[in-house]
Amino acid sequence: MDLNSITSQPNFFLIAGPCAIEDEKSPLEIAKAIKSICDRYTIPFIFKGSYRKANRTKLDSFTGIGDEKALKVLHNIKEELNIPVLTDIHEAHEAEMVAPFVDILQIPAFLCRQTELLLAAGKTGKIVNIKKAQFLKADSMQFAVEKVKSTNNDQIWLTERGTAFGYKDLVVDFTGIPTMKAIAPTILDCTHSMQQPNQTSGVTGGKPEKIETIAKAGIAAGIDGLFIETHPNPSAAKSDGANMLPLDQLEALLVKLVKIRSVL
Repeated sequence: MDLNSITSQPNFFLIAGPCAIEDEKSPLEIAKAIKSICDRYTIPFIFKGSYRKANRTKLDSFTGIGDEKALKVLHNIKEELNIPVLTDIHEAHEAEMVAPFVDILQIPAFLCRQTELLLAAGKTGKIVNIKKAQFLKADSMQFAVEKVKSTNNDQIWLTERGTAFGYKDLVVDFTGIPTMKAIAPTILDCTHSMQQPNQTSGVTGGKPEKIETIAKAGIAAGIDGLFIETHPNPSAAKSDGANMLPLDQLEALLVKLVKIRSVL
């Protein structure tokens, strides 16, 4: 898939889906619902879902349904709906294994300086979406981009997902958006920016009621794409339910965002 086929569209593009591939059936139903909405408003859509969760707080947290099963779910969505799909990787050896199943490899924020991981992702020739670490300045992302480009892969996106503000909150610095856009096409993660990590319960909290505010500000700031985790029933989600947008609220939000974009 060509990066320019998405980023050159007049509308913003949307990366959306559940946090994790929870089973073999529901991800396809979620993808169908999101695609239907995006088709109505001419929003380029990329389905996302983690095939495996390697960064959970507690030892007994849900990590996945099995690598092969989850990757086949993602590939089936790609083939059946004819849409690009994205998943994240955490170690360099995963890149070659995962690449045949997806269009975009995502580098988690806390791993965005891992040289071997970035090089392995770049060598696949896939689009590489690098999330900015919670502890980095926007302009520091140029070095992560340079690592991927050294593999002769210039299909790179950056994602803003908030900066650590104390121990249990994140804040989005919108002045960093144009800085990152000057480096590579830039996405705003509207859901992880609303996380409240490091809770004493061991389960990450969130403020999903603020997703709309963050998304509107991102569109106004000129973001290229939005990243929104969504689920039919976030309270029952097996990962990150506390900061996901209920699926039945997605269309109303996108309608507002498309209007803001049209003004710009």
